Amino acid sequence: MLIGGMRALIIQSLQPLAMAGVFQHSDFRDKPLNRLRRTAQYVATTTFADTETARAAGAHVRKIHAHIRGTDPVTGRAYSAEDPETLLWVHCVEVHSFFCAYRAYGGRISPEDQDRYFAESARTAALVGVAEDDVPASRGEMGEYFERMLPSLCVSVAAKEAIDFVVAPPITRDLLPFAPALRVTSAAAVGLVPRHLRRLAGIDRPRAIDAGTYATVGTAVRVLGTALKVPQQLLLPAA
Repeated sequence: MLIGGMRALIIQSLQPLAMAGVFQHSDFRDKPLNRLRRTAQYVATTTFADTETARAAGAHVRKIHAHIRGTDPVTGRAYSAEDPETLLWVHCVEVHSFFCAYRAYGGRISPEDQDRYFAESARTAALVGVAEDDVPASRGEMGEYFERMLPSLCVSVAAKEAIDFVVAPPITRDLLPFAPALRVTSAAAVGLVPRHLRRLAGIDRPRAIDAGTYATVGTAVRVLGTALKVPQQLLLPAA
């Protein structure tokens, strides 16, 4: 979840309307640990809690989203955190990033379970206002969705700042004890970004560096997960 979440932030930032809302309304630059903790708690709730608790968490997010709106300086278009298309982009990148992180660092998953995962994840999209029928319900449909979205992606000034935040996390006082773990987790996240998007974002690197993160990533995510109070089920499976 931690690796996938960082990967998701990189890719989500490439969609201008989604990035505008985050850049203008989020405190991730000033309070990164709080932001990571809130995200981890929400994912844990919607994954493992009972239905009533998950719905309450979704309702809380929707209440916050109701106040997030403005004008995107890149496209000149109005944006809203309640916009279904933007919400769909954020959802798809997030669940696909968790999937990629699991495949890379967790274990094998059959083609049938891959499709089941994406189909079931549509329920979490519905919690924040996306119609379940609009959510890609299989790995193939998810791939087609990303192909359709590719022409709309770009690296704005705000996106570059968010990407740099993940690639080279600023070590604030609250993050200082976890700095080594955060850097390893960040490197692992970058390693999972598709190469064509890395080139677009200006963060491509040799494959040897990607391979080098595997040896230490297990310890790193557990250290960072403890700091964020992330349930162990959302971290790496036991060897």
